[in-house]
Amino acid sequence: MTLAKPAFPTPDHDHGRCTADALAHAEAVCEQRAQKFTPIRRQVLGALLSSHRPLGAYEMIDELAKSMPRPAPITVYRALDFLMANGLVHRIESRNAYLACAAHDHDATSAVAFLICERCGLVGEIPSASFAGDLNAAARASGFAPKLSVVEITGVCTHCQKAA
Repeated sequence: MTLAKPAFPTPDHDHGRCTADALAHAEAVCEQRAQKFTPIRRQVLGALLSSHRPLGAYEMIDELAKSMPRPAPITVYRALDFLMANGLVHRIESRNAYLACAAHDHDATSAVAFLICERCGLVGEIPSASFAGDLNAAARASGFAPKLSVVEITGVCTHCQKAA
């Protein structure tokens, strides 16, 4: 399988452009779904887009407090719930953290596979529909009704391998 886009950004990528594209994508998704992309939702997504690493809710609060009055945790969690429901953010279960989904158009039931670098902490996302279909079929065959398939694969990204 050849990916159309690399799972991890190159170290010298234009992060400003990356962030702007992700915010524009979020605006378009919300407009298409007649959802409100409120200032706090935008700011929470922006905090997540500040790097390609997952952030915990309290790390996001600390990041947001640099540019605005410190938001209440419930405010951030509500924004995260909205962003996840609209496929703009994912939760990395093993890290108890969240990651902006900048390049994909997911809904709450899409299959997701994450590549988590153990050295630098970056997280990449790869298409997983083919093997997720097999997993979901196996789950249904056992009488289980799957809602969300998430696969987390830990290892070392290409950039860290080259740096070693």
